[in-house]
Amino acid sequence: MSRFSITAEAIETAPLRGQLLDARAGAFASFEGWVRDHNEGQSVSGLHYQAYAELALAEGEKLLDEALALFDIVDARCVHRVGELSIGEMAVWVGVSAGHRDAAFAACRWIIDETKLRVPIWKQERYVSGVEAWLHPTVAAAE
Repeated sequence: MSRFSITAEAIETAPLRGQLLDARAGAFASFEGWVRDHNEGQSVSGLHYQAYAELALAEGEKLLDEALALFDIVDARCVHRVGELSIGEMAVWVGVSAGHRDAAFAACRWIIDETKLRVPIWKQERYVSGVEAWLHPTVAAAE
């Protein structure tokens, strides 16, 4: 079963969370990234995400394997949207189950940061002014 996925459909969190239920887990942490209406002083009207799907899925699985090795967690999932997204829609979801909350929180943060840095998914912001801009993640953006 793959832990990392890409979808053009709205992200349903309940089934994803259900995949992380485990008798060994005493904690669950998640992150939801939503499309906001502004960025760097500009009004945003929406986003468009594109991915190099085959490579994105492989790299996503690799980083989740790394998270399992680096953190004392039971399991993790990440799903990222592609296509057109409107203000308020969920663009990415990360969930982590662990024996204890510290590991769940730390792994969840690490997974979203690494996803933004390493997985070939590109974001195009569409501004109210009519301008469009492709944004590329940087190390500073992950902080």
